[in-house]
Amino acid sequence: MSIQSPPMLLELAGRSLLSNKSRAILDLEDLPIELFPPLFVEAFSRGHTEVLKKMVQAWPFTCLPLGALMRQPQPEMLRVALDGLDMLLAQQDHPRRWKLQVLDLRMLPLNFWRTWSGAVVDACSPEDIKRNGTLKLGSLRLLQLDSVQKVEVHCTWAPSTLAAYAPFLGQMRNLRKLLVSEVCMPAQTSPEEQERLLSQLTSQFLRMDCLRKLCMHAVLLLEGHLEQVLGHLKTPLESLSITKCPLSDSDWNYLSRCPNTSQLRHLDLRYIKLTNFSPEPLKILLETIAATLNRLDLEACEIVESQLQAILPALSHCSQLRTLCLFRNGISMSVLRDLLCHTARMSQLSKELYPAPLESYNAQGAIHPGRCSQLCAELTALLKDFRQPKVLIFYTLPCPRCGHMFIYNQGLNHCLDEIQCSLPPENRRVALRPLSEASFSECKFSLSLTDLFVIIFSGVAVSIAAIISSFFLATVVQCFQRCAPNKDAEDEDEDEDEDD
Repeated sequence: MSIQSPPMLLELAGRSLLSNKSRAILDLEDLPIELFPPLFVEAFSRGHTEVLKKMVQAWPFTCLPLGALMRQPQPEMLRVALDGLDMLLAQQDHPRRWKLQVLDLRMLPLNFWRTWSGAVVDACSPEDIKRNGTLKLGSLRLLQLDSVQKVEVHCTWAPSTLAAYAPFLGQMRNLRKLLVSEVCMPAQTSPEEQERLLSQLTSQFLRMDCLRKLCMHAVLLLEGHLEQVLGHLKTPLESLSITKCPLSDSDWNYLSRCPNTSQLRHLDLRYIKLTNFSPEPLKILLETIAATLNRLDLEACEIVESQLQAILPALSHCSQLRTLCLFRNGISMSVLRDLLCHTARMSQLSKELYPAPLESYNAQGAIHPGRCSQLCAELTALLKDFRQPKVLIFYTLPCPRCGHMFIYNQGLNHCLDEIQCSLPPENRRVALRPLSEASFSECKFSLSLTDLFVIIFSGVAVSIAAIISSFFLATVVQCFQRCAPNKDAEDEDEDEDEDD
């Protein structure tokens, strides 16, 4: 039989106060500051919505980590808190102790509620929020919603939860950037339900006059609905990022026909599998935005060589392009040469990130350092015949055995013939020139026998040095102790001689 610890005195006081709701509401102004957290937790767990609303209006701390109390999304409790704030902001006079600046909705095990000891350490820094001037649904800045310019949702949400937050987005008429990530779709959701949930969100776009940047990462709801999302936008976008999202053929085809993508400066399609798509829509889109595009990211798109060659003429006309990324795509030496010839006269390019040629690998997929170095040097020399590249980096695919990635980076290290191995665990780089292909093939995350001997020898050496130092210090101290009495005796003899 387990013995439960008795409730703390503060908890008992909170329960007693909540037993009379009207009294609790009236006493908030004079409530000791130490009672606010336990009383709030008690009111939240017992569903006292009116008390919660009043407590939010009188909250004496700069941060209220409401999300830490929610084991799962609870739109109703959030609505109660926001209703209380709306009522407060509509008033000219605020409670004298009200200091709330951040409503933190992250569902994390924060220590705010657990380590209460009379002094609250806020979970969010108001200074940071003031400095970047943004609002996140994970850290909700308490401003008039029409003054919000940036919203980022960095958490895994069901579509129903996102739809519950949608009305608040519609009030952000000056919103310039919206980022939504990790929106999962329950398997049992019907197509009709998907359509309804998405409509609740996209209908709010009609009220956003200033949205210029739209980012969607791993939004499973997007498949087959890209036209519905982009078609509701009121103004053309400057930046569109669709990453790790499943797209249908209709989505891909609409991308080039959408009026709101005709002025893009930034196009990010990382981890969108393009293998089975026609290159024509991307070619048309690049032709449309050739005068404005300054960044194109096609990392890990599994783009095949025929698709890449099809878009090269349109890519070469993007005169304002500054950053081009094609990492993690399988491209041969001949197609890379063709690519560099098409981009060679693009004077604005300042960052070029390409995959190492396929010829850099052996039949098992392992990197051949010498061959890779030679091929990347040839490509660099080819480009330098037309212009001096600023940042030009060739990346290999991860090693199939150890996962390391190797780079040829003349732009950063000013070394045209040396490949480096990047070791993420230690954040360091080791030159591969002295390594043979055989030694590379044996790379792995393990300690060799030599490493173990070095560690053991170092430990023994340190221990011996410590023992010797201790012995020496003890000897010196003992010598001083022996000399001290003799010195005192000599002083006494001198005193006696003077007296005589």
